[in-house]
Amino acid sequence: MPKSTKYAAKTPGPDGRIPYSAEDDAVWADLFARQEPEIHKHMARPYLEGFERIALPHERVPQCVEVTERLQALTGWSVAPVPALIGFGTFFDMLANRVFPAASFIRSREDFDYIEEPDIFHELFGHTPLLTDPRFAAFSQAIGQAGSQCEASDYKWLIRLYWFTVEFGLMEEDGQIKGLGSGLASSPEELEWSRSGSPELRPFDVIDILRTPYRIDIPQPVYFVLRDADELFSSAQRDLMADIRTAQSLGLHAPKYPPKVA
Repeated sequence: MPKSTKYAAKTPGPDGRIPYSAEDDAVWADLFARQEPEIHKHMARPYLEGFERIALPHERVPQCVEVTERLQALTGWSVAPVPALIGFGTFFDMLANRVFPAASFIRSREDFDYIEEPDIFHELFGHTPLLTDPRFAAFSQAIGQAGSQCEASDYKWLIRLYWFTVEFGLMEEDGQIKGLGSGLASSPEELEWSRSGSPELRPFDVIDILRTPYRIDIPQPVYFVLRDADELFSSAQRDLMADIRTAQSLGLHAPKYPPKVA
């Protein structure tokens, strides 16, 4: 995650609702209108089925309390507004308790096409559809539970499994490569890039994923492709701490991206 942000968290009132402005609502509506046709063309069925279940409003920023009401009925999860930047420890603890942390602000018009840090559009449009599915929700909880048992030095290893699946995972479906992760669902640039033939596509493999470094500020040079969703669900049953130790003993792969210029 980025180390700093120009955005400030929006604070809910006593009723749990955030007073988004008319411009905030307009940005949400325009982002939704741009991305909805893309997800129907290029996202995998588990995401699209969840997108129908979560039924986010088109014309305004959804409130976390109303999204929580839907998720509670489906999978027992909730969504809690948080600042743009939270530590890995807090993130894993929240997932372990079936709480998804959602950055409470929405991007400005200036950052309409790309924003490095997650905003409420990425969080709700990208993440909550899969959280309506008990199996995907259980995978996120398993990542959180493993993170709650980690030493801080292990966080960056474990987060790669979340990054290359829940954030930027791909899935084979009817002979085609489809998007699955939230970073693809919420980004027209990344969704198109992932299917362009330019990035490297690797088969899903937990140890390989844990050894693969990434950058958050560029389109991914490497994606991992699930043959079917059961591959992901079965990985939640693994001893992820043992997997981290194996990956550490083998070391990181050489990065497929150039170093970030300071």
